[in-house]
Amino acid sequence: MEFNKYFDHTLLKADARREAVIKLCDEAKKYDFASVCVNPDYVSLCAKELKDSDVKVCTVVGFPLGSMISEAKAFEASKAIEQGAEEVDMVINISALKDGDLDYVTKDIRTVKEACGKTLLKVIIETCLLTDEEKVQACECAVKAGADYVKTSTGFSKAGATPEDVKLMKDTVKDKAKVKAAGGIHTLAEANAMIQAGADRLGCSASVGIMEEYLR
Repeated sequence: MEFNKYFDHTLLKADARREAVIKLCDEAKKYDFASVCVNPDYVSLCAKELKDSDVKVCTVVGFPLGSMISEAKAFEASKAIEQGAEEVDMVINISALKDGDLDYVTKDIRTVKEACGKTLLKVIIETCLLTDEEKVQACECAVKAGADYVKTSTGFSKAGATPEDVKLMKDTVKDKAKVKAAGGIHTLAEANAMIQAGADRLGCSASVGIMEEYLR
């Protein structure tokens, strides 16, 4: 895979302005990134801006805490898809996972996957809040529920992706799902470390800087 296609060019700040989202799309088209990742209210704008490009529109569901009811996450996903989202990144119910209620975690993911249908679903497990055992359990729940990817982080908690977590997740899902590393990836060296650990996609707000470093 070409290096640029690892990137979900990301802008998820609460105060993100329309002009910044349009700039995000322009940058994504310039470098032909895999997608832009934006909050649901900007999906329709991004779909319009990217309609003649190869860049997909990705959005987030149950973000950033994951503690919404499953039906609300599913509704959010289905409405985003109606408006042009081609990929959905959902946050698991972290509390349920830590309580050991793996059936609930699996059902929560499956409910969103059913709403997504053929639309790609990435499942954010928020690794910085989990033990290694819980990371494995979260990945197993995601695979069981039919998710396409497991993803390390929202970027809104106390830490982001690490190569160690990416490797653990990759070793767990094997060829049954892919892995997205996100949160705290700012340099080419950090991006390469995630890819070498097994990441199939990178969620970055620093994508342009990393690409410029790569092309130098």
